[in-house]
Amino acid sequence: MRQAVLLEPRRIELITRPVPAPGPGEVLLRVRAALTCGTDLKTYRRGHPKVPFGPFGHECAGDVAAIGGGVSHVREGDAVVPTPTAPCGLCGPCRQGRENLCERQFEGIVLGAYADYLLVSEKVAARHLLRKPDEISYIEAAFLEPLSCVIHAWDRLRPRPAEQVAVVGLGAIGLLHVKMAKAMGARVIAMGRRRERLELVARLGADGVVDTEHDDVARRILDLSGGVGCDVVIECTGSPAVWVEAPGWAAPGGRVVLFAGLAAGTRVAFDATRLHYEEVDIINSFHYRPRDVEEAYQLLASGTIDVRPLVTGVKELTSIVDVFASLDRGNGVKYAILPEGRAWE
Repeated sequence: MRQAVLLEPRRIELITRPVPAPGPGEVLLRVRAALTCGTDLKTYRRGHPKVPFGPFGHECAGDVAAIGGGVSHVREGDAVVPTPTAPCGLCGPCRQGRENLCERQFEGIVLGAYADYLLVSEKVAARHLLRKPDEISYIEAAFLEPLSCVIHAWDRLRPRPAEQVAVVGLGAIGLLHVKMAKAMGARVIAMGRRRERLELVARLGADGVVDTEHDDVARRILDLSGGVGCDVVIECTGSPAVWVEAPGWAAPGGRVVLFAGLAAGTRVAFDATRLHYEEVDIINSFHYRPRDVEEAYQLLASGTIDVRPLVTGVKELTSIVDVFASLDRGNGVKYAILPEGRAWE
């Protein structure tokens, strides 16, 4: 089988290795579609504290090629979609319903989706290996994990409604937040710096756009929000400077979701007067829980969240080195990588 391996920053090699045999509780997938993502691009550029170098890629869907002993909920030939991690269900955070903070979340993480085959660990296979909905393609199904993360952020905003939402950063995650906000009935202000992304988000239904490189951002947001600011600001850039600015774009009593993480050890300083006297809340969001996965699954299966416009292009597995070099230069949003090289799966 062919396997893309990230050896060090900006160095991917497509190697040949034996097809693994699943052990007890494990499931071997024949990968039908894998997706590039912001986490993979970050790892490609500088490494990642939660994602080691080695077999590369974690968003995918495929067919069950073989099962290990004790697996009964799927069988060979089933079309399925995994997420890369699953909680233990036993630690303190899991018992409190905060499985996204599971102490053993990343034990048994499933990495290596840019390949012909992928071995799904026993922990993930038991909890987060779901049958692909018949109504959607393998490419669409592979959005399960990123949409689950987005759902978790929106769950942290519940039950209070969000009528006017600003999304800052228009990569794939930011665009999913725009999709989610529109599905929730909110008015959306989309903020980004690349012309093609601003044009795309306008086609996706954003009610207003802000060019963060050329507009007076604060003034533009006030103009678009009726002079009051936004109920919710969702930060998707992972920029310390944007973290600092984001509370200034919220209305009094508004909320700021810091979705994109910063490098370890990064410190930021907020305007305490703004946070305290205008009660602007800071909300952090990380990863997903099983119930977020279930909600994301239903939104994809029903077509409520249409992810097809977010796919820049479909590429063969042999193109993986060039795809990430292109993403590194700022080209495209999200690519589907197909080991079998078909136009759309």
